[in-house]
Amino acid sequence: MRSRLIALILVLSIASIPESLATPSFTPMESSIEDLQAAMQSGATSSVALVDWYTQRITELDQNGPKLNSIAQLNAKARADAELLDQERLDQGPRGPLHGIPILVKDNFHVEGLATTGGSALFKDFLASEDATLVKRLRDAGAVILGKTNMHEFAYGITTVGSGFGETRNAYDPLRNPGGSSGGTAAAIAANFAAVGLGSDTCGSIRIPSAYQALAGLRGTQGSASRSGIMPLSSTQDIGGPLARSVGDLAIVLDAVTGYDSLDPQTASAYDKLSPGAFSASLKRGALQGQRFGLVSELIRVDPYDSDMADRFDEAVSDMRRLGAQFVDVSLPDFDQLIYGVDGGFHVLMRDFGHDLNAWLEEQPTSPIPNLTAIIESQSAHPEVQPLLIASAAMASNTSSTYLEELAKRDQLRTMILNVMAANHLDALIYPAVRKRPARLGESQPEDNVCQLSANSGLPAMVFPSGFTEDGLPTSIELLGRPWDDAKLLGFAFDYEQATHHRRPPRYLLAE
Repeated sequence: MRSRLIALILVLSIASIPESLATPSFTPMESSIEDLQAAMQSGATSSVALVDWYTQRITELDQNGPKLNSIAQLNAKARADAELLDQERLDQGPRGPLHGIPILVKDNFHVEGLATTGGSALFKDFLASEDATLVKRLRDAGAVILGKTNMHEFAYGITTVGSGFGETRNAYDPLRNPGGSSGGTAAAIAANFAAVGLGSDTCGSIRIPSAYQALAGLRGTQGSASRSGIMPLSSTQDIGGPLARSVGDLAIVLDAVTGYDSLDPQTASAYDKLSPGAFSASLKRGALQGQRFGLVSELIRVDPYDSDMADRFDEAVSDMRRLGAQFVDVSLPDFDQLIYGVDGGFHVLMRDFGHDLNAWLEEQPTSPIPNLTAIIESQSAHPEVQPLLIASAAMASNTSSTYLEELAKRDQLRTMILNVMAANHLDALIYPAVRKRPARLGESQPEDNVCQLSANSGLPAMVFPSGFTEDGLPTSIELLGRPWDDAKLLGFAFDYEQATHHRRPPRYLLAE
């Protein structure tokens, strides 16, 4: 127990903005991508000024001061890239809504010239020679890659700790974890260190940190976004995507990055499913009117400790009713058997990791370490992660009937969900994005297993803020939709967001 606790409240407001980078008419604080774009077009700011502002803010609040520890590395070329984009704007006009917008990227994505560490100290000098597909698409759209964010080591956990950069703190209570594994991205975007950020989701790694940081996040239909250039956790479950302070910002980035990629065969299923601009086009008021949602009883109140999140969930359902939504109580047949299965429902993920990481490392000619066995033998991994690495290594060559049976359960799970939705004429299932509060630093985070409903079925899931607990911790809703209803889910979230405006910037409570 710490000897003393000093409560330091820092309200993220205009007062915290460096005066040299603010103008009387514009401040980047809590600004949407649309706001930033309009300010650059009007001359109220520039991409260079935005890079400077965010960089100074990171220095003051992430590396010094509150020390969220959300940033793994900054891109030394970001300012030069911004200068080129500012000149391009003058010469040719903007490429689109992301022109000149600073973005942060989770440290399991390749970013040319920066290290791809996966949160591991072993990979601090592993420089990428090219961009991951999602990063390349952001650059092509005119975005500036400001830097890379901390993550749970090898994305193998939900609290964001690792040997590479230590642990990240929750932006709303720095005595707690930010969720994971994309916790660095989430804390950084919540704290206004960039306009928007990239993360990845294998079983909740976008949705859990989004829920804990009052952000919007989507785990798309499996195959909707390329995995190329992302250090793998599980090839059957991995998917990349943005985390954002608003549904509108989320839509802009999804429009830029999703769709077929010849480098990832899994995305072939997306070839004719996601029309250009579909996400932004879905953002309309009134989207909830007349829609039917299934309240999943198994996922709302499991034990008394769920009451904080569940009470806010009940209030959100009431708000959605007032917006014209209809609700029906549903139960998911054979839920425990299809979700939890062997190894708590993580058998496929655990087996995939050993196989997939080894295959990926073989394709990286400059990797400083050859395989998972060498990583384990180095004993460098964080103590929370090392036992998981050992367990996966023991399963790396496992092609047993157990693995195939657990894979088959995914089809059964998907069919069961779609049958429940069809029988009840539902547009989506709805439940709390997380049932448990974020644990305090150093404590284990209880598993909700909500993440598996989407991850194991391959169906899209959308998380967005639903309010705050009495002591200021964010709460969130998750919607699960049919295959390729990704944009439709954003439309529902947008209607709710615009009616409730739950998003608010964090205050810091620090301990010394």
